[in-house]
Amino acid sequence: MFDNANQLHQTPPPPTVKKESLGAGKKIILAICMGLFFGIFGGIGFQAVTTASDFIFDNINYMVPQDKAAPAAIEVMGEATSINSEEPLPSIKTSGLLDSTGSITAVVTDVTAVVERVMPSVVSVSNIYSESNNIFGRDYYYDNESSGSGIIVGENETEILIVTNYHVVQDANSLSIQFVDGSVSEALVKGSQPNMDLAVVAVKLEDLSRETIESIAIATLGDSDILKVGEPSIAIGNAMGYGQSVTTGVISALDRETSYFTGYGSTSYQIEGNFIQTDAAINPGNSGGALLNIKGEVIGINSSKIGGTTIEGMGYAIPISAAKPIIAELMLYETKVMVAQEEQGFIGITGITVGDEISERYGIPKGVHITIVYEDTPAQKYGLKEGDIITHFDGIAITSWEELHRRLAYYRAGEEISITFNRGDATRGYVEMEIDLILAGRNED
Repeated sequence: MFDNANQLHQTPPPPTVKKESLGAGKKIILAICMGLFFGIFGGIGFQAVTTASDFIFDNINYMVPQDKAAPAAIEVMGEATSINSEEPLPSIKTSGLLDSTGSITAVVTDVTAVVERVMPSVVSVSNIYSESNNIFGRDYYYDNESSGSGIIVGENETEILIVTNYHVVQDANSLSIQFVDGSVSEALVKGSQPNMDLAVVAVKLEDLSRETIESIAIATLGDSDILKVGEPSIAIGNAMGYGQSVTTGVISALDRETSYFTGYGSTSYQIEGNFIQTDAAINPGNSGGALLNIKGEVIGINSSKIGGTTIEGMGYAIPISAAKPIIAELMLYETKVMVAQEEQGFIGITGITVGDEISERYGIPKGVHITIVYEDTPAQKYGLKEGDIITHFDGIAITSWEELHRRLAYYRAGEEISITFNRGDATRGYVEMEIDLILAGRNED
């Protein structure tokens, strides 16, 4: 009974609670709720920090000592504003090719129309000249041929006038011009300016057919002084002597100061100046050809001599604005035909070249320094003296002894010519003088 009483008063054990695992859907809901919980509290904390930061920056003038300057400007709502001034600073502009709507645009240029219009004014030039080799002390001469390009720049009553590089026509025994229609005509050097590497040659109108005259055109000369780096450029010329070809590019640089030599030996000239640089391909044979702007105007006279053959993507041209006055002067020269050697006139002197280096070192004019005046010659008869420096022959600038010889080859005995020279004076330095003389024949006593 006692045992039964104990059983009656004994506390029964608590019931066992059955554990249930959460399903996948409940877990996802729980995770979302926890994420929202922490996100709300995180946002509240971030807002609190931002508010505190704004308060600090708004009162920065009070927190920074006056003897320690604050930063020049701070970014406030995307606008740079000076702390010590209410005037906003200018924004830095963004580079890029944008139209008025802010959309990016591209430039695609078709130059066929320009080329069709300008090609008739560009010609190919062929030069037959003499070269010599010295073998065992004896000179042997043989003919060689070079090619280049030219630009038709004008006409007169009897001639078509073409500008090219001087080195394209230098020392020519004969010149021929091929026009756009394929016809070929003989040409003569009208005038040249070696120190600018420019020459003008002439083709007689009477040598051209009606078809050729109707097919060619005179080029329009532009203004190279208003060029901008990056604008399109077009080069046309007789590249490699294969015939006219077209290359395109942009103006890479302006006023590119450089120098190059044209000619060879004692007849070489150093050309110095500021040139147009382009990445339009300019190869041997392009020399004397046209560099054009997108309107088809000639803005430069190409020269492969400047860049050489070892550099890619760097072609050079003589700016047309610098060439224009020289071209205009050369176009007015009288076209001369080379005279047979037995008929050529002579002056009666021996001389040496006064080049740039000697001229600068001793302060004397450039030209031909007379070293000998022979007796009973035009030079002695008309008053030339040893020490005189010839600078012009018949109105044409003379820069070397070799050039004077070449000019004489176009004048017959008995012709009257003018000679400009400088004579030294003890008190006045070099004084420019001019005489007119009649050339003598080489077989005259």
